[in-house]
Amino acid sequence: MQTANVQELKELLLKTDEEFRQLATQHHQLDDRLHELTVKPYLSDSEQLEETTLKKKKLQLKDKMEDILRRHRVGASTSFAPSPRISH
Repeated sequence: MQTANVQELKELLLKTDEEFRQLATQHHQLDDRLHELTVKPYLSDSEQLEETTLKKKKLQLKDKMEDILRRHRVGASTSFAPSPRISH
């Protein structure tokens, strides 16, 4: 699938798929917090642990979002496939 089509699908899912929208929102919140941590000149031990945990959670969310995208791409591509003919 082309990049433009993937972006269009993401935008459609943000409008129509509650699970995808929630995952994207959580992903964005984690990204914001990671940005707050990265601008600090020094991280405490607890902040370093938080940073690592946030990165792992963010990756898990992205994987779930990719699974949803993949399911929709497969569904879209099979819906345009010709039906097999049954011969008797």
